[in-house]
Amino acid sequence: MTYHPKSDFIAVMIERGFLADCTDYQGLDEALIKGVQPGYIGFDATAKSLHVGSLIQIMMLRWLQKTGHKPITLMGGGTTKVGDPSFRADERPLLTEAQIDDNIAGIKKVFSAYIDYDSGAENAALMLNNAEWLDDLNYLEFLRDIGRHFSVNRMLSFESVKSRLDREQSLSFLEFNYMILQAYDFMELNRRYGCILQMGGSDQWGNIVNGIDLTRRTIEGEVFGLTSPLLTTSDGKKMGKSQDGAVWLNADMRSPYEFWQFWRNTTDADVGRFLKLYTELPIDECERLGALAGSEINDAKIVLANEVTKLCHGADAAATAEATAREVFEKGGVGDDLPTLTLAEGDLPVSIVQLIVKSGLAKSGKEAKRLIAENGAKLDDAPLTDGGLMIDAGALSSPIKLSAGKKRHALVQLG
Repeated sequence: MTYHPKSDFIAVMIERGFLADCTDYQGLDEALIKGVQPGYIGFDATAKSLHVGSLIQIMMLRWLQKTGHKPITLMGGGTTKVGDPSFRADERPLLTEAQIDDNIAGIKKVFSAYIDYDSGAENAALMLNNAEWLDDLNYLEFLRDIGRHFSVNRMLSFESVKSRLDREQSLSFLEFNYMILQAYDFMELNRRYGCILQMGGSDQWGNIVNGIDLTRRTIEGEVFGLTSPLLTTSDGKKMGKSQDGAVWLNADMRSPYEFWQFWRNTTDADVGRFLKLYTELPIDECERLGALAGSEINDAKIVLANEVTKLCHGADAAATAEATAREVFEKGGVGDDLPTLTLAEGDLPVSIVQLIVKSGLAKSGKEAKRLIAENGAKLDDAPLTDGGLMIDAGALSSPIKLSAGKKRHALVQLG
């Protein structure tokens, strides 16, 4: 884009690659230079942790605050009961209130590492839950006061809905209400907190536009929408997924070492882009590191892994993860920080196939057997060729190291 921003926030969004689209670049830019402005992103509570796919939105909130504005993290305690149908092939499974509350408690853990809620400053962040205003809505009043502002024809034209209908996949009335509820969130945040900006991934464009239209119709004043690109890696994989599942942000669901290793394994072509998006290193340094070639690009990947892990899990966790990686890969050692499976004597004897599955190196016994058959498994750094091997207490007199390929490892020990 050729627009030259006046505000620090829009400048950062453009130069670091966060910006996919905005409803009014100039209008938002002008609003941001007038003083502290609140902006929000909503996070539905569909799991106990967010994963790396949500990290771009978390970084946008962080930059909003670092450039002097007020981030609002909105937990979807209400909207999760409906489920966002955007670009999904089927309806999300409905969760109970207890499951949603449990998930919100888990999700909240990560935000304090990125965003300041407690400084007392004018731009201190807010953590809110849309159940506060959605749970007690009167249905008839809601239809009369809010529903009348929505055109079904227009809602059907949004790509997120249209793509589902074009595939002749069912879209329930429950899901169809989701975009109205998300629009209501923006209106309510504007009314209560003066929030002028909703951000999200580009798959949220239709929902965001609905919220802007509703807010403008019901409350005087300008509001804006801004979206980030939906990221895939250079090899076409969806961001946030790895060979062994989602890359969760909470340490109790994905260890800091495994998190670090995910970033260390970034493909060469993605290093510069990811440094801009997921770290706070200066732009010229990101570009310098991303342009390295040959073996030197591995040094850039270590910088990327360290910087991202510092933000999420702290400097100590990053240093420990790097030390463990060097111990495992460069010196052939075990490494104290590897994911560890602890067994009781009552669990023994156990087959090596079951151990590979239990340690998270394979998703099933079939996958573990194939790993062994294809010479992809190692036991204490030696090729594992016997798929029928049984492990007893004697074999676990000291911890053993299991490996799947060159990059994934786990320890097994007797508790």
